[in-house]
Parts: sequence; structure tokens; C-alpha cells
Amino acid sequence: MGIKLIFLICFFAIMIVVGVIASKHATNVGDFVLGGRKVGPWLTAFAYGTSYFSAVVFVGYAGQFGWRYGISATWIGIGNALIGSLLPWIVLGGRTRTMTKHLNSATMPDFFGRRFDSKAIKIAAAVISFIFLVPYTASVYNGLSRLFEMAFNIPYWVCVLGMASLTGLYVILGGYMATAINDLIQGIVMLVGIVAVIGTVLSQQGGFFSAVGKLAELKSDVPVTLGQSGAFTSFFGPDPINLLGVVILTSLGTWGLPQMVHKFYAIKDEKSIKTGTIISTIFAIIIAGGCYFLGSFGRLFDNPGLYNEQGKVIYDAIMPYILSSLSDVLIGIVVVLVLSASMSTLSALVLTSSSTITLDLIKDNLYKDMNQKKQLRIMRIFIVFFIVVSVVLALYPPDFIAQLMGISWGALAGAFLAPFMYGLYWKGTTKGAVWASFISGVGITTSNLVFGYIDSPINAGAIAMVAGLVIVPLVSILTPKMKKDKLEAIFKCYKSDNNLSKNELSEDKLKEEKQTKVMA
Repeated sequence: MGIKLIFLICFFAIMIVVGVIASKHATNVGDFVLGGRKVGPWLTAFAYGTSYFSAVVFVGYAGQFGWRYGISATWIGIGNALIGSLLPWIVLGGRTRTMTKHLNSATMPDFFGRRFDSKAIKIAAAVISFIFLVPYTASVYNGLSRLFEMAFNIPYWVCVLGMASLTGLYVILGGYMATAINDLIQGIVMLVGIVAVIGTVLSQQGGFFSAVGKLAELKSDVPVTLGQSGAFTSFFGPDPINLLGVVILTSLGTWGLPQMVHKFYAIKDEKSIKTGTIISTIFAIIIAGGCYFLGSFGRLFDNPGLYNEQGKVIYDAIMPYILSSLSDVLIGIVVVLVLSASMSTLSALVLTSSSTITLDLIKDNLYKDMNQKKQLRIMRIFIVFFIVVSVVLALYPPDFIAQLMGISWGALAGAFLAPFMYGLYWKGTTKGAVWASFISGVGITTSNLVFGYIDSPINAGAIAMVAGLVIVPLVSILTPKMKKDKLEAIFKCYKSDNNLSKNELSEDKLKEEKQTKVMA
């Protein structure tokens, strides 16, 4: 117990110190929300990766999908790395930073409002973000409950309050820069932890080949496999169709999540995006691939404690049970690992939520004359508000909130992904298409929650995302276009010698060039 507590105390102390140091550089809205748009590639890449993978992935998804699909669950991690990390950095990274800086937008709703010249779209996007980010925030705590009970034998509510208080403290103090620096530290812990845990768990099963051999002997309980053995070690597993749905939702979803895209707003320059792309992809391969790979051996630890009274598997209990046999040192590392994943995601969510409400709903709508100090004060108040709400929902989750958490990714990405991506590239994207995507994304996922016409909420979310990619261009063809002069003003940021990198010179670099000319 002493070793585990030492790990936790050191971890908490570092987080608070970083928050205090970063507070000196968070004196205005731009610095607090975007780090002054001067955040380097390592900080941005780790902030992206740690916000992506929370305790939901480590404890929930890895255990659940590893149990269902066996070794083929590793495809989810590979999809997360290639589709969820590599491609969005390439497709969205540079153009997002360039256009959001040109339009002076700090949030995704603000981008929609300025890009499509519509205050109503901005408000609608802010409302959607608020509705679906809050339950997602609450879900971050859930993966910690069983793990902390296993490691420390302490109540779940103590863990929730402790994590919420600490996260709120350093986000309120230092804003985006504090979260980015802490994300780097937390990311390093996650990398070390997952490698150590995989090695130890496999050694307990006699090594990799022995573990795979044992898994191959198990008979599948998925009807389509007819109870054959070997399904859990096959290339695409026992249920490839539903596996594909999971890959799409957990990978493509990052393209439209406000807290993920926000990272591209803050990065320093085009060169940093290229470096960040490599770092982020490698990080995702190790973390996501490692988590799902580890979870795929869950059936080798089968025991009566993993089932409820109805005989159904308790998926959230699988990973804690696997980890319970580790040494105290490794359990301490795992606890800090999962805590790191959860706190990084939580900090990104509360910062995104508070800035969206303050800048997109209150400013210029309810409170027209807001200086920088008032905006910062209100933002910090809403950080506390969102953390309190998420704690209440985590401690006393009503049934509909538990269901809503499952569709948060689908609703947010289904609504935002297509209009955001097309809006960066295509002048022909229209206001009507944005509204159609908002309606279809939220409509498909929420209506399926009520009527259940799609068997899996995960597949419903994946369908909502893909539907948006089809709906936006079709509706754009049929609805009125924006005025040509406004489009030219918006897209002129990409026309610097037809070379994006030349247009992406940072302010510091421009100053250096001016100084060089003066000296010459």
C-alpha cells in the first residue's frame, strides 16, 4: 500500500506544480484556451493522444472488445492509430490551424459561426457540445471505480472527488498550457505502464506463443462461428462486421470531437504539425494497440467473479481482475497510468465545455460587454460547474445518462465531422448542409436510443458519421451558396503562393525575418 500511495502522492504533486507554473502564462483568453497558439509538437501530440485514450479505453473497451473479439480486437487499436491519429493530423491539422487563426476562432462552434456566417449555427453547435460533452465527462470516472477498489480498497466516491478536485485545480490555474504539459507527463507514464503490464501478463501465461495457444483452444460463443475453436485467434475474429463498427466509431469519431480538433487550433506552425503527426501516431499504436491486445487475453483469466447474477459478463471487471495478480509496484504504475489517461481526457473535456459556453453562448448573446478578465473569470466558474455536474452524474447516474454516455461520440462526431472537414476544403459547403448534418448526426443516435432500430449503439454512431459525409455534399448541391466575396475572404488564408507552409510562418518567425531585413 505504501508503494502505491507514494506513486499517487508524487503524481498529484507534479500536476499541481505544473498548474502553478503555467498560471503565470494564462493571463488572457487566447493563452488560457489556446496556449497563445504557440504549443509545440510534442506537447500537442501527447495532448491529442492522452485526450483520446481514457479509462474508458483501458478498463471498459479493452476488456469488453478483447473478450468479444479475441486477438482481432487489436485491429481497433491499429484503426485508432491510423484512422484516428495519423489521418486527422494529415487531413485536418494544417488547414484547421490556418483557417481558425485567420478567422480568429477559439472553439469549434465559433468556427462554424464564422465559417458559415451564421450566429444560429454557432449557438446550435454550442448547445450540442454542451449536451453531449457533459455525460461523456461523467463517463470518464467510471473506468476508475473497480481499479481503485482493487488497488486501494477505497470507495469509488473518494476516487471521483479526488480526481475531479485535482484536475479542476490545475486547469483553473494554468488553462490549456497546464493541461498540455501535464498531458506530456501523463503520456510518458502511460507508455511505460502499458509496455510493462503487457510483458508481465504474457509471462504469467507462459509467454506470447503459449498465451495464443491457450486462446486458440477456446470455443467461440458467437452464433455465426457455430461454436468452433480458434475464432479468438483468427485474423478478423468471430464477429468482423461489428468489429468494423467499433473501429469506425472509435477512430473516425476523433475527426469531429471538439476537444480533439481543438488541439490543432493551438499548435505553433506547419512544421510542428508534421512532427506531431509522427509522434501522435506512434503514441496511439503503443497505447491503443497495447490496450486492446492486452484485453484480448481476458478469457484466459475467466472466473465466476466476472459474471453477474444473470450469468452475463461484467466487462468492466475483466481488466481489473487481470491486473490484480501484478506486483505492488506494477499495480501502482497501472493506477497512475489509468489515472493519467482519465485526468487528461477530463481536463480536455471541461476546458472545451467551459470555453464553449463562455465564448459561444454567453459572450455577445447574454453578456455583450465582456473584457478579458470577465471572460477568464466566467470560464473558470464554468470549469467548476462542469466538474461538479460530472461528479454528480458519476456518483448518481440515472439510466438515461448511462445510455447517453454511450452515444456521445456518435452524436458529436455525427453532427460535426462532415461540415467541419468539408468546410475546411470546399467553398461549396452551405449553411443548409451544416444544419442537415447536425440534425442527422444527433437524430440518428438519439432516435436509435429510443427505438433501437440499429442493434448496436456503436454501429448507430458509426452510421451517423458516414451519413454526414454523404449528406453534406448532397444538401450543399441543392441549397443556396454563400456569397462569393465572403468565401474569398475566408479562403484567402490558403492562397499564399499556393503553398500552405509559406503561409504558416509563426509570429516569432515573421519577427525574425523583419529583424534580419533591418540588419541587412
